Amino acid sequence: MSKLQTMIIGLLCVSITGCPGIVVPPNGSVDSLDTDFSSLPAVAGLTALQKPSTDPAKVALGKSLFFDKLLSGNRNISCSTCHTPTAFTGDGLPLAKGQGGEGLGLSRSALVGDDGSPVLIPRNSPEIFNRGNFTTMFWDARVADNGDGTFTSPAGDRLPEGLDGALAVQAMFPVTSGDEMRGTAGDNELANIAVDDLVSVWAGLMARLLANDEYVSLFAAAYPDVLADDLNFGHAANAIAAFEIEHWTLDDSPFDNYLNGDTSAMSDSAKRGAILFYGSANCSSCHSGSLLTDELFHNRVVPQLGPGKGNDDDGLGDYGRANVTSDDGDRYKFRTPPLRNVAATGPWMHDGAFTTLEAAVRHELDPQTSATNYDASQLPDEFAAVYRGNKTADIIAAADPVDTAAIDLSDSQVADIVSFLQALTSPSIATLSINDIPQSVPSGLPLAD
Repeated sequence: MSKLQTMIIGLLCVSITGCPGIVVPPNGSVDSLDTDFSSLPAVAGLTALQKPSTDPAKVALGKSLFFDKLLSGNRNISCSTCHTPTAFTGDGLPLAKGQGGEGLGLSRSALVGDDGSPVLIPRNSPEIFNRGNFTTMFWDARVADNGDGTFTSPAGDRLPEGLDGALAVQAMFPVTSGDEMRGTAGDNELANIAVDDLVSVWAGLMARLLANDEYVSLFAAAYPDVLADDLNFGHAANAIAAFEIEHWTLDDSPFDNYLNGDTSAMSDSAKRGAILFYGSANCSSCHSGSLLTDELFHNRVVPQLGPGKGNDDDGLGDYGRANVTSDDGDRYKFRTPPLRNVAATGPWMHDGAFTTLEAAVRHELDPQTSATNYDASQLPDEFAAVYRGNKTADIIAAADPVDTAAIDLSDSQVADIVSFLQALTSPSIATLSINDIPQSVPSGLPLAD
């Protein structure tokens, strides 16, 4: 039992009849901030993050696959292009730059379209920390673990059997996207497959992989009981998920250490921020549990950037969750983002509209005012150019007033919340570039552009 759990139970027992076996700290030995935090109802049952187990052979295979451009149609982009350890498993950009782009992270240039504008992916590339603990994937949760061994996904009943979880299911889809990894018709043999023939794309990728002797060996080590002819891209996706879980489930943040009983792990400012976060600021009503997300959907009136997901008359809108459910009541709703390592994983929101953590916090405290007064000049020019300020009124009108109610905090209180969010960052992120990037990949393709 952690010191914090002991303290919580001790406080309850003192107020009732006493609990055998529980040592209640003497008066004055528990910091008042710790006492205030532990007494909050939203804190009850809160525990440190737990890391799922993985198979080392799958992790080794997944590491190669994650960094290998062989998985893209034109052999020019890998999973790591938009989720690089050098940018803390994201890319540091408001919106990603997929097929046809060059470079990595902030220095990546986009393919230029016929109209002379950059070709951008409609949404921000999220960080992928702790995703083995999630039951939903993507900003609109179009992939979900149904809890009964089945999954909801854009593939419907075409998913292969044996996928290990929602994270593995997620890994099935970027490789099928023309803008992200596959390319466009005429580019390569995978891009020439019909857009909706996902099964053939997955089969084509496996043919590529199993034509490589090193991958044959890696798959055999990861799946010793599966014949080569029975391997499918689901086995590759399971391995990619295993790599992400093993390397990027980080459970050593100051907040984790605090929950494990080290009350010195967080500064007083971070503790005050935690008390606000789980108390009067009501942040934890959505950012709940060990992952700091309820994995549900809310319209937080985030300023909208193009190029969108084909919505509105001009095709530049993004209706968010409504594109999955076909329910107009879900327009502009997106899944609550997790907050672990949030201080290092900007820009923030589903389209990277905010470029500082403080600005993101202030938006959350008064979404309507923030969106109405949004200044797109904070973005690099190519992203500011696709800001759709004319949609703000529609987004506000579609929001639940509960989601847009303003919470008035002082500047010092906002600073305390930011301090708490910084305490959610694992010190291990400082070594990602050293520990997670392989020297080479089986295809022999370069890791860098």
